[in-house]
Amino acid sequence: MLLPRIDTERCTGCGWCVAACPPRVLSLQVVAWRKHALLHDDSGCTGCSKCARCCPFGVISMVPATKSDERQA
Repeated sequence: MLLPRIDTERCTGCGWCVAACPPRVLSLQVVAWRKHALLHDDSGCTGCSKCARCCPFGVISMVPATKSDERQA
């Protein structure tokens, strides 16, 4: 299973990935007055990679789920 990994340092918080996510497992989070995308539901992610394909800044990569991700599911 692949999950999106978001480079929060480079993410601009534009929200394109959130809008493109069919199961709605991505959201925008504000930290220190700066927005960035966040995967808030690992178990609900289908691994479709629509978020990574639509990101205009290329800050989302699809990576294999780790053992800790699988335990949370």
